[in-house]
Amino acid sequence: MKITPYLLLAIASTASSVNAFTPSQRNARSNSLTEIQSTVVPAPTRDVIRQQQPELGEADLYVNPPVRNPPVPGSIMKMLPKNTFDIDTPTSLFYFGIDLLAVVATMGFLDIVVTSANYHALPMWAQALCVAPLQVLTGFAMWCMWCIGHDAGHGTVSKSNKSINRIVGEIAHSAICLTPFVPWALSHRKHHLHHNHLDKDYSHQWFIREERDSLHPAIKASHFTRNLQLPILYFVYLFLGIPDGGHVFFYGRMWEGHSMKEKADAAISTMVSLATAGALWSTMGFSDFTVVCMVPWCVMGFWLFMVTYLQHHSEDGKLYTDETYTFERGAFETVDRNYGKWVNRMSHHMMDGHVIHHLFFTKVPHYRLEAATKALKEGMEEAGMGDMYKSIDTPDFTQEIVKQFNDNWFFIDEKQVVRE
Repeated sequence: MKITPYLLLAIASTASSVNAFTPSQRNARSNSLTEIQSTVVPAPTRDVIRQQQPELGEADLYVNPPVRNPPVPGSIMKMLPKNTFDIDTPTSLFYFGIDLLAVVATMGFLDIVVTSANYHALPMWAQALCVAPLQVLTGFAMWCMWCIGHDAGHGTVSKSNKSINRIVGEIAHSAICLTPFVPWALSHRKHHLHHNHLDKDYSHQWFIREERDSLHPAIKASHFTRNLQLPILYFVYLFLGIPDGGHVFFYGRMWEGHSMKEKADAAISTMVSLATAGALWSTMGFSDFTVVCMVPWCVMGFWLFMVTYLQHHSEDGKLYTDETYTFERGAFETVDRNYGKWVNRMSHHMMDGHVIHHLFFTKVPHYRLEAATKALKEGMEEAGMGDMYKSIDTPDFTQEIVKQFNDNWFFIDEKQVVRE
């Protein structure tokens, strides 16, 4: 008889006792009979097995991998070209001059169009269509200028003369980009010191997705209206002080522990921004000021928010707590994004050189980022740590920010938080 795997299950029962030899029966022979009965049980079907198998959720399948330590800045410096940390003041001022010319040219041409008789003869919808491309172009030029002011805030326009950094920052940020330079530099520095820390990071708040039901009603309302906020989020950040504190009115956590002298110095930048906006409004009138200055400013703010958000959000990104945070771990959670060759260049490699920037934010000027990033990639590969460097091609950046912000907002999953 052929035994198949389906006949392996049996239940045996003993029907009679077994007669064993006792000392008094040592010489007696006794026949013992053991009767065994068996019952064949059919093998379970797939449906039965499936019903008995416990269902596994995503949390059951997720295994938190061990946290690896990235190389320290001293080791990374050895991977980079020797001139990476050379800050050349004339080169910095050259780029500042180019962007200043771009802003003056685009905004000036936009003003000429808006104040022309032909423009005012058009119906309102035609006026909007006529100036929209110029507003986008002017806003992008302002964004490029903002990147120069960003370098000034880190002291990488000039290494030898701090006054040059301050002057460039006040012109680029406070005046042209209506971003109070010193208050912004203060909060931005705190972002760099605590990048990807769950509680201490600046610029973006982090909310645990699994705790969304317990959030404050105002935060829930902000999440509900998130898709309407993209054009004005920079305004909310600067003027309303959400989430870090005000950059125009000085309140919130970013000002804790700062002296009145520091606040007075910051107030100079705020007055430059307010005076510039007031002078333009008074000269141009509210309508032209809005069309020529504020709509491009919103375009600039959109660029700034988009770039910053995508640099610090990725599917496999991690956040750290006090128990697990190190500066290097936070820096390597930054994502380099490739928006395209010319967009990267005109934006001074703010997007595709951001990992290097976060590792050495007071040491590497924007015109050294491209070569340093290439060397970092090669060095990490040679060290067997190439997977720790994050880089994503994002040519569809406008669609990507809309999708990511709609899907994720400022939520992160609990499994992305490294607590121990």
